[in-house]
Amino acid sequence: MSEPIEAARADDRTVLTEAESKRLLAEFGVSTPAFDVVESADEAVAAADRIGYPVVAKVSSPSVTHKSEWADGAGVAVGLESADAVRDAAEAISIAARKEGIDADVLIEAEADLDGGTELIVGGMDDPSFGPVTLVGLGGVFTEVFEDTAHRLAPVSEREARAAVESLQAAPLLSGYRDRPAGDLDAVVEVVQATGDVLVARPEIAEVDLNPVLVTPDGATALDALVVLEDG
Repeated sequence: MSEPIEAARADDRTVLTEAESKRLLAEFGVSTPAFDVVESADEAVAAADRIGYPVVAKVSSPSVTHKSEWADGAGVAVGLESADAVRDAAEAISIAARKEGIDADVLIEAEADLDGGTELIVGGMDDPSFGPVTLVGLGGVFTEVFEDTAHRLAPVSEREARAAVESLQAAPLLSGYRDRPAGDLDAVVEVVQATGDVLVARPEIAEVDLNPVLVTPDGATALDALVVLEDG
């Protein structure tokens, strides 16, 4: 087993943290922003100094899967451009975690320019009938609104992954629609294939969710990630 899965199993968890999920997916070639997980406000500032501003601060805990909705919005702070802003965000997360009675660290991550690309969702699951199945679709806040998705059985060939992406109603956005920059379609295809490869190589994984994957002219980057393991 890979180290993030071992860590979750050792803690009797079925949910990997965002950091664990991203480290696992990175083993299969999925790109993520630079990030670090810290335990205190001082460490958060040091991490932000290393990564470079602006940064995002997120709650890091297997107990919190919907970070932006947690603790009245304290779970995610964006646009942090100074040490003071990072310190305040990290302290807010720690205070909220104590109130909630959970153990939580802070994830500090390089902030991405969402206006510079198109947000997709890439994911997959171990389907009881079909086995590993991948998904790609319009991501971000529009995932549940438009339900524009395509599925393929894993492992996914380059041709199958490309066909899935091109079948989306949102596909024109990746071609440079109006004032939007054209996205790196090859990079999206690689993320879809990598997600399928994770599911095939790690049968103990029940679900993978990358949302959003920001697609720019320079590549495709998973800004958030969630991996859920099978019970037992």
